[in-house]
Amino acid sequence: MTVKEKTIYTCQDCAAQYPQWQGQCRQCQGWNSLQEEVKASSGPVKRQGYAGEIAKLQRLSEVNLSLTHRIPTGVSEFDHVLGGGLVAGSVILIGGDPGIGKSTLLLQVIAALAAKQSVLYVTGEESSQQVAMRAKRLGVESVDLPLLTETCVEAILSQANKLKPQVVVIDSVQTMWTESVASAPGSVSQVRESAARLVAYAKTKGVALFLAGHVTKEGAIAGPRVLEHMVDAVLYFEGQSDQRYRVIRAVKNRFGAVNEIGVFAMTDKGLKQVSNPSAIFLSKDISAMPGSVVMVTWEGSRPLLVEVQALVDTSHAGNPRRVTVGLEQNRLAMLLAILHRHGGVPTYDQDVFVNVVGGLRVLETGADLPLLLAVRSSLTNQVFPADCIAFGEVGLAGELRPVPGGLERIKEAAKHGFKRAIVPAGNAPKKPIPGITVTAVGRLSEALSLV
Repeated sequence: MTVKEKTIYTCQDCAAQYPQWQGQCRQCQGWNSLQEEVKASSGPVKRQGYAGEIAKLQRLSEVNLSLTHRIPTGVSEFDHVLGGGLVAGSVILIGGDPGIGKSTLLLQVIAALAAKQSVLYVTGEESSQQVAMRAKRLGVESVDLPLLTETCVEAILSQANKLKPQVVVIDSVQTMWTESVASAPGSVSQVRESAARLVAYAKTKGVALFLAGHVTKEGAIAGPRVLEHMVDAVLYFEGQSDQRYRVIRAVKNRFGAVNEIGVFAMTDKGLKQVSNPSAIFLSKDISAMPGSVVMVTWEGSRPLLVEVQALVDTSHAGNPRRVTVGLEQNRLAMLLAILHRHGGVPTYDQDVFVNVVGGLRVLETGADLPLLLAVRSSLTNQVFPADCIAFGEVGLAGELRPVPGGLERIKEAAKHGFKRAIVPAGNAPKKPIPGITVTAVGRLSEALSLV
């Protein structure tokens, strides 16, 4: 019997399906996100086999944990983001803007692994000549690297079953397509089914799999949201393609810490590791300026020194502007209200601009206190001490709440030559730390009076 086909409309954001086109998706409320696809309406459903094997029942106590050993990639900053290296059978999704360095990083990593592991590099966006030109620029053209230019998942898995690699790179998942789905490559159905087949192969064969992914204009991975649920780790490139430094952040990791970051510098020879990330986020200007405060943020499992800058100027509009780069804008509005109520510093007639130096995004609440100190410094045109750091969460009642990793943050500041620290009372160290004087305060008003 011939299988009939029918036309459906699938949302590119949430994968919801509708029999007719409509301007807004009722499930995710997205506009103009429906795309026409062809779907089989009847016929037998055949299970797509990946190796002709049936899953075997196991007892939890019988699972062999020795198979979860880490495989170093040869790039220590990348290993740090992954949680210590690759795990056999893990699937890592890497997303970022065009030109940010996804393909460059993956080629560097796979070339370093090729010396000790069986690997396979699959590209669906570039020709073999383009990959060879990039390899020559990176200085890895002499590496014995198996290269496959293919977009059909069935053909890729056939080659992989012959080669039996331990690490596979797919660049990119949005270009892959499978014969089991009738829609066009890049559609929600194709991305979902192609990723499902690749993930199943990685899990059954114990292969570490890298998937490069495109991002939307909002910065999220393009395609169905379920793609991020399928994989074990989701890494995002942060930074601008015209800037030198790149930050890789883990937003999901089943084998390591979330929000772990790795810092790289883009050069003509590829991505180079930054051994001391704190140094690149601090201003090189010797003379201190009003509106600048150094804080110690907590990224994943390590402290990092960054500089927070604020510019406060008289507003000439009826609605003063609140602009943030690297921080949450809604939180800035709340903190300015706290500063007025519990610190006696009004900004209702001032434009406030806040920036985190170096293009880093700070996602934790430890930036509350240094942000308000920077605003106060810019408003009063008074310089915050250059040898002093601050961190702490500010509550709605004006109290300073402790943040995780307080002792490690203070030690990191002392290691970089800072002499003083203003911290919440809950983060006060039990023993003095050599080289730095710690002042613990309980309320915002007390911190403001110190400077």
